[in-house]
Parts: sequence; C-alpha cells; structure tokens
Amino acid sequence: MDGPPENDVCSICHGPFHVPCQANCSHWFCASCILQVWDHGSALQACKCPLCRRPITLLVPSESASRLHQDPEVPEVLRRVEQYNRHFGQHANGLLQRMQDLPFLLRRLLRDMTDPQRSLPFVIRARVYLAVFLSGIYVLSPVDLIPEGFLGIIGLLDDLIITFICFLHVAALYRSVLLFRHGGS
Repeated sequence: MDGPPENDVCSICHGPFHVPCQANCSHWFCASCILQVWDHGSALQACKCPLCRRPITLLVPSESASRLHQDPEVPEVLRRVEQYNRHFGQHANGLLQRMQDLPFLLRRLLRDMTDPQRSLPFVIRARVYLAVFLSGIYVLSPVDLIPEGFLGIIGLLDDLIITFICFLHVAALYRSVLLFRHGGS
C-alpha cells in the first residue's frame, strides 16, 4: 500500500487527500495541510504531528502524488516537501527518535525490497542483505560475547543488542534513500 488507507481523510482538513504524504510517524496528511502546520509554527523547527505530537523529520509523498503533475499546484507542493525534507531529514539523531522511526522505515523498506516495480539501489540492497546475514550468523553462532551456557537468559542480551543495532543500521540506510528520493539532494 503506497497511499493512505481507502475511505480515510486528512486529519487536518478532514477532506479527501490531495497530494498525500506519509510522515515518519506513519500518519498520512495532505502535503499542503502539513506544510501549513509547519508555516504556522517555527520555521526553524520540524512541525509536530497533529495526531501523535512526534516531530516530523521526514515526509514521503505517495507514488500517486508524483503522477499528479497536470495539476499546476502539485509541483510546487512537492518542491516544498523536498525543501522540508532537506531542512529536517537529517534531524533524527537521537536514539529515541530512531527507535520511534524504526517500524515506519522497516515496513517501507520491506515493501520496497519485495515489490518488483520499485527500484531500490543495488548497493543499498546488498548492504541490507549483508547486515541481516552477518547479524543472523552472530545470533546463531555458539561464540558470543556473553555466553548463554553460563549466564542463561542474560546471555541472550548480546544477541538482542546485535539484532537491534542491525535494525537501526538498516533503517538509517533506508532513511538516506528516502531522503535522497524526496529531499531533492
């Protein structure tokens, strides 16, 4: 699904979506509506999601939005989305912000990797596969930093940490792809 749920409306204007964008918190808005929220706040800070109050550091327009170029205002709205992403796309620095973005990014990455119509750069795809493969080898290998045989369930802690770090790395890779696609870099 590369668009908002069917029969859903923008939570800002309460109308049908016009140039739908998904924020890094997974909520959908009209691009012009969420940009108006940003315009009425501080131009130096990312706007907060009107639904969950998380900072929006990335706006991803739907594929259908980029095909609406016959509408004269769509290119301008998409240009402003790119401008927003250039300003705030790199601001997901904190661990808490990265953890909150993890489900959104991993879900979109999985969809991009399994959909033959989407083109994910080969280098990024290879790095994702390599990170997952090496993490899997570490988790399955009997050699651990904290051995399960001696410390029991606490020994699984290093496996969980390696898996978590792998997911964070993969999400950061995909965030850079989304930022490149929708940030105009």
